[in-house]
Amino acid sequence: MPNSTPAPAPAPRPDSHSGSSSFATFLIIGPTCFFLGIIFSQFPYDFPLLWTSEPVAAAFLDQLEVHLKFVHQSPPLIARILHIAIGTGFLGFFVKLFKPSESNMLFDGASLVLYLIGVGIYIANIVKGLRTVSAGIWNEEGFAQTVDGPLTGEVVLGREDSLKVMAASNTILALVLVGILVLQAGQWYAERKDREEREGLEKAEAVVQQQQKVSGAQSKKKQ
Repeated sequence: MPNSTPAPAPAPRPDSHSGSSSFATFLIIGPTCFFLGIIFSQFPYDFPLLWTSEPVAAAFLDQLEVHLKFVHQSPPLIARILHIAIGTGFLGFFVKLFKPSESNMLFDGASLVLYLIGVGIYIANIVKGLRTVSAGIWNEEGFAQTVDGPLTGEVVLGREDSLKVMAASNTILALVLVGILVLQAGQWYAERKDREEREGLEKAEAVVQQQQKVSGAQSKKKQ
C-alpha cells in the first residue's frame, strides 16, 4: 500500500481585528477627517494671512479676532466633544496595536507618531493662541513695554504675527492629518497585495495537489 502524505495545512490568515478593514481603522479615520473638516472651515481666515502677498487689513484682523474669541469662549460641551474625538482616535490606535503585526508596527506606528505630533501642535500652538486672543493682551496698556525678550526671556508676538502663527499651525496640522490618511491607505494597499499573493500561492498549491492525486490514481491503475 503506497504511503499517503498529508496535504499541507493552509497558511494562517492575519487577524481581521488588526487590519485595515477592522473597526479600529474607522475609529482612526473618522476623527482624522473630522479634524480636517474643522481646519478646512478655518481656511478662509487663514488664506489671507499666509497665501497672499497683499497687506492684511486691520478690519480683517478684527473680524478674525472676534471669530477666535467666539470659538474659545464657546460652551464647555464643544471642547468636550472635541476631546472625545481625540480620545476616539487614540482608542483606535491602541486597539490596532494591542496584538501588533509587521503591518501594524510600520503603518499604525508611524500614524500614531503623527497623531501625537498633531495633538502637540494643538496644545502648544492652537490652544495657547486661542487663550492669548481671548485675553486680548494686545489691547492692554503698556503692551509695547512688556515685549522685552532680552530682559525677561519671554517674547510676546504682536496681534498679526500671533494670528499668522495660528494659521501656520493649522496648515501644519492639516498636513499631519493627511499623512495619517496616506499611511492608513498604504496599509490597506499593502494588505490587499499580500492577500492577492497569498491567494495565488494557495491556488498554485491546490493545482499541484490535484496533479499529485491524478498521478497517484494513474499509478494505482497500472498496478
